[in-house]
Amino acid sequence: MRPQLSADGLAVRLALAEHVDPLLDEFALAYAQDPDTVGRLLAAHAASVVALDYAMCSDDATDYGRAMRAAEADATREALLDDCPTALAVDPLLAPDDAITLAGRITRTAAHIRHRTAQNRNARP
Repeated sequence: MRPQLSADGLAVRLALAEHVDPLLDEFALAYAQDPDTVGRLLAAHAASVVALDYAMCSDDATDYGRAMRAAEADATREALLDDCPTALAVDPLLAPDDAITLAGRITRTAAHIRHRTAQNRNARP
C-alpha cells in the first residue's frame, strides 16, 4: 500500500484497488461456477443491507434493532466471503515495521501537502 496525493493534491490517497480487484475476480469465478447459490447469497446480503440502512435512518429503530441488523449484514457478508481467500488481503495486516514505514510515508506525503498549501497561502498576487 503506497500513499499518493489525490488528483487535486489536497489529500493523501491510499490505493486499495489492488486489494479489491482479486476479490471481484473471485466473486465472478464463484458466480460462473454456481450462479444460483451465489445469486441467493447476494440477494440475502442485499436484503440485510437494506434492512440495516433502514434501521440506521429510522427514528423508530432501537439500538438493539440496529445492532441486530448490523449483525445480520455481517453474517451475510461473511457467507459471501467464506470462499474467497483473497478477502483477507482487503484488510492487510501490517507487521510493526511495515506499519511504521507506511506511517512515515503517509506523514511525508501529508507534510508535502501542508508545505505546498502553506506556500500558496503566503504567495502574494
